[in-house]
Amino acid sequence: MIEASADVSPSAQIAGSARVWHLAQVREGAQIGEDTIVGRGAYVGEGVRVGARCKIQNYALIYEPASLADGVFVGPAAVFTNDHSPRAVTPQGALKTSADWEPVGVSVGRGASIGARAVCVAPVRIGAWAMVGAGAVVTGDVAPYALVVGVPARRVGWVGEAGVPLVRPTRATGGRGHDEAAGEEWVCPVTRARYVERGGKLTPLGEAATAPTGRGDERDKEKQ
Repeated sequence: MIEASADVSPSAQIAGSARVWHLAQVREGAQIGEDTIVGRGAYVGEGVRVGARCKIQNYALIYEPASLADGVFVGPAAVFTNDHSPRAVTPQGALKTSADWEPVGVSVGRGASIGARAVCVAPVRIGAWAMVGAGAVVTGDVAPYALVVGVPARRVGWVGEAGVPLVRPTRATGGRGHDEAAGEEWVCPVTRARYVERGGKLTPLGEAATAPTGRGDERDKEKQ
């Protein structure tokens, strides 16, 4: 469904189940996936790719060449920039044109959330299932599952797929406690899913169990 007041380029590819609300603008060559919602007054730039089941809230501005994976949430009035060194004029004082600069984009992984009025300063990557707090200014890459807030944005915790901050399990709830070799364990209080933090990265427990650590290679070298 595309509202009559929306400004959608004929060359934009809008999935049949997507919804584009009043006064939104979708530029040339943009791609909007199945079941995605583009809110009132939102802007989706030229060639921007938006996956399935995303929510782009009212007045969010997503400038090209941004890319959003499936299930991404972009809060009201959030901004994805695209100019690393913005200027209106050249050093000679002439008005800049598209030939005078090269756009850089924001890439957002599956299931990630960008809070209201947050600004993502391109070029940055927001990892899968990460959460950017309202009003944050993101100037560097955000790890998957990271919870970041502030100006500039800093990681203050981890979140799971449910979007709830993770907590450390106790021994009474099956936690193993601190184990430097195996990593720090975290649990979602809603889904009870477990994760392991190792080397500044968070991994679901099942994946962490099969991930190579490199310690086996070191032991093999010692035997030689």
